[in-house]
Amino acid sequence: MSSSARNSAEHTGEAVEADEQTPVATTSTYVSLSQAVHARRAEYTRPRTIKVKVGTWNVAACPGVEKDIEGWFVEGKGIDKRLVGLRISDAIEQDGSQDNIESLDAQEFRRSKKQSTIPLNDKGTIIGGDEIGLYVLGLQEVVDIGSAKEYITKIYNDPGPLARWKRVLERALPSGYSLISGQQLSGILLLVYASPEIAPSISSVSSVPVGTGVMGYLGNKGAISTRIVLGETTRLVFINSHLASGTDLTHLDRRCWDVTQILTRTRFDPISRAGVLDDTHEAIGDEDFAFWFGDLNFRLDGLPGEDIRRLLTLHTRGEYGAESKGTKIMDKELSNNYEPIVVRQVASDDEDDSEESGSSSQIKASEHGTEDTSLPDPDDFLQDPSSDPTSLQATLDSLLPHDQLRHVQKAKKAFHDGWREGPITFLPTYKYDVGSMGVFDSSEKKRAPSWCDRILFRTRFDKQEYDGKSREQELARLKDEEMKARGLDHAGDDDEVLFDYNPESDGVEDVYDEAEDADPQGSEIVTTEGFLDSIELDVYTSHQRVLSSDHKPLDAVFTLRYDAVVPELKSKVQQEVARELDRAENETRPGITIVIDHSHTEDTAIKGGHSPPSLGEAEGVDFGHVRYLHRNVRGLTIANTGQVTAKFAFVDRPGDNGEADRVAPNWLAVKFVGSEWNEDEQSVKHIGSQIDLEPGDAINVLLEVFVEDMDRVKRLNDGKEHLDDVLVLRVTDGRDHFVPIRGHWLQSCFGRSIDQLIRIPEGGVRALTPPRKGDGPPVNRGEEVCWSAPRELFKLTECCQTLTERAMADKDMLDIEIPADSPGWPFEPPWIFGDEEVREQSRSSLVEALDSDKNLVDSFPLEASAVERLELVSEILLMFVNSLSDGIVPEDMWMRVDEQLQAQKQLPPDEERTLVLDTLSASPHHNISLVFLTSLLTKMIAEVAPTSRSATVSKMSSIRRSLSLKGRTAPVPVPDASIVKRRNVERRFAEMFAPAIFRSSAAREKDRDRSRKREIVGIFLQGNLERTS
Repeated sequence: MSSSARNSAEHTGEAVEADEQTPVATTSTYVSLSQAVHARRAEYTRPRTIKVKVGTWNVAACPGVEKDIEGWFVEGKGIDKRLVGLRISDAIEQDGSQDNIESLDAQEFRRSKKQSTIPLNDKGTIIGGDEIGLYVLGLQEVVDIGSAKEYITKIYNDPGPLARWKRVLERALPSGYSLISGQQLSGILLLVYASPEIAPSISSVSSVPVGTGVMGYLGNKGAISTRIVLGETTRLVFINSHLASGTDLTHLDRRCWDVTQILTRTRFDPISRAGVLDDTHEAIGDEDFAFWFGDLNFRLDGLPGEDIRRLLTLHTRGEYGAESKGTKIMDKELSNNYEPIVVRQVASDDEDDSEESGSSSQIKASEHGTEDTSLPDPDDFLQDPSSDPTSLQATLDSLLPHDQLRHVQKAKKAFHDGWREGPITFLPTYKYDVGSMGVFDSSEKKRAPSWCDRILFRTRFDKQEYDGKSREQELARLKDEEMKARGLDHAGDDDEVLFDYNPESDGVEDVYDEAEDADPQGSEIVTTEGFLDSIELDVYTSHQRVLSSDHKPLDAVFTLRYDAVVPELKSKVQQEVARELDRAENETRPGITIVIDHSHTEDTAIKGGHSPPSLGEAEGVDFGHVRYLHRNVRGLTIANTGQVTAKFAFVDRPGDNGEADRVAPNWLAVKFVGSEWNEDEQSVKHIGSQIDLEPGDAINVLLEVFVEDMDRVKRLNDGKEHLDDVLVLRVTDGRDHFVPIRGHWLQSCFGRSIDQLIRIPEGGVRALTPPRKGDGPPVNRGEEVCWSAPRELFKLTECCQTLTERAMADKDMLDIEIPADSPGWPFEPPWIFGDEEVREQSRSSLVEALDSDKNLVDSFPLEASAVERLELVSEILLMFVNSLSDGIVPEDMWMRVDEQLQAQKQLPPDEERTLVLDTLSASPHHNISLVFLTSLLTKMIAEVAPTSRSATVSKMSSIRRSLSLKGRTAPVPVPDASIVKRRNVERRFAEMFAPAIFRSSAAREKDRDRSRKREIVGIFLQGNLERTS
């Protein structure tokens, strides 16, 4: 442990206990790495000491104030040695910094807006220059706001004041100082600069403006708070505030309200640790050291303003010459017939420590001296400034008990939670005539002097001590209330009467002094990071001889000792810790290996196709050529190659195009199977299931690509979608594994329009070549092709017709039972060919034959009968017609057909059929396609549901009887079973093919339109029966 850590352990055991009780995790997450590095912080931190100078000044929007910044804030000039405490006054005498200083009368006489008002030949008293590590300057009223309109304009549209003051301060500071933070809130300005040695170690800078002015939110009043982290260990917060003004009690309450609002609404950005942000937004009170300064506007209560002015004027008048303007103004003030001023000697709460120590040492020396009984020489004693009623300090001590800030602290209304202030040994900072050193407000208002400008500070220890006492008081209060409720609060009064009385303390009020319990130094704290830091207030004074504003500037110098991180040492420790954690992690972290199984890979080189680019094994799973309705299968083997049980599962990923989250896209199926790879016995688990795999065990994953969605087929044909995806395999307490999936889509004739299909060359869609530039559908770079109708439709109708005739012949010869109760056969089930796996393979072969322009007959299984082949090709025919993007009759043509039929009402079937064909003649490709298809369906109906000879003769006889029985009631004819079956088949075929033949948008289609389409298809399918009869 470092010395700082050891000291921290002596003051509080919390830091050490936290390190001992917090185990370092074995996984290399950021938290565990941070914890492990933090545990070795003694190896990469070194003690460091810097000076922090905090200054505040209400410039009252006066011209020329910027010319005084360098003199008082950076160089420490402008102090009147007779109007400050003894420590500073003695220091001035010793270093001779004001031996040749310009007289006050000369200084005020030459005062000009164009030059600094700092007295000439002042060498500077307060430490400054490059001896300061952090300069923190808070200004108020940097802009003049006379109206709400002017306020709105300046706060939103005027960045000039911030830029101007930055230039002023950067010119004043030594070379190399860097701006850490600059923030403006209307007239409030906060600037933080750091020396070249300190600036690189500052991080996590966050500034938050809080307006509490007009309507409680505008920035004419409020605060700017800036948080920095120094050396990666110490949090500092600087708050520059301008609280509500005014002397009434309501104004005091408003100042306390402003403080509450600033504390409540200030939330800093999360602290960044090596690029990683914390989860919490810290507030004021979470820091290690805080500095609250500015124009707090607290006044003096209980004393007439005239008395305060006269009392202080007695001290400032002596600095002027007899004939000076300031002397005349003050003489006039003192000559008024006021009541006598009674000054009571009040023990100062702010006596200087050095003076006390000097007095005590003098007393101790006399105690150990000789036994001389003669009286000591009075000159041998150090004079206590508070004991002289005419001294400045005695005057200040008589006024300070009336300070509103001390009142609200005691009443716990504001600044009571640990805030401290240095000894006040300087005159009130407000309000003076501009251009004067000691002439208080001589205007008609004659405002009473007050210490409006203050610099407070607080350590983490101060805040924690206050919080602890508050908790104890609250617990005591709750306990008292509980005892009162139980009637036990006076139970022992009688027993204690004899023992409670003390005549020496009788009548003496027991007043609790919080300062008695405080840490006598109160400067050492244990920081949030567990380091021991300390702070000391070196100087706290005003610069009385700065004349350019009605407020006097105020500054304080602090010595801050802290443990700072040395980046080079920390980097070395981080590397060592990372290596140790990696080694431990590799031993305890589950590890799996993914092996791509190529045993299911088929030859993807298809004649007329284009081979996709190859992927290496490490680059994922390549499914090769993917075809419509063809199932591609690949396998993965997942082996546990670690030393512990591995738990893993495929996890969801965000869906595309509004789809729900999914493990894999719809065209990819993923499932875990048993390691034996026996499909009859393998155990299949859901894709989202978690798998527990012991070390040395393995499990297989089955991957299947199957494209059947027609919308996806259209997008794949057009090049608008690709078969690319990534599976994410998440290992619990391990790393994620990403498995790329890729397939090369082979063009299909399905999902295209008739206009596209008639332009496909010989060789089918596979003969199309990819576009030369970019994505897009393949093109035909050869001669323009234009068939009369799609060749695929020719093939399918021809094959259907041939197989229908052969199947019906085989049915009669082989006595094959065709489903009698299914009028939609062979286009819909129940199938005679019932083996679904073989049917799927056969469908894929037929689709491949259409796409590659091969003979359909060669695609059937050799053992399949004519009836089974008919079922297969009929199913493909219906699928093909349904896949046409614009149907046989597109929507615009259907609208013309519908208009023509509505105009010609009650037409005979033959004329209605002729009207439809005449309307479609404008597009011969669609016309021919319709004729081919309906002709095939008519022939198939005639073969599947033939009518008998007797049924025809019976129908002719019924017609003759109806003619001979005119005027009489004709008997109802008995329907022939074959005709009934024929009508059912026609009706069912029309229902199946009408939506595929006639296309219209679903939103515009009505029930009448659907019924009308079925009627028109039915007319085309009834032709043979009507002509035969």
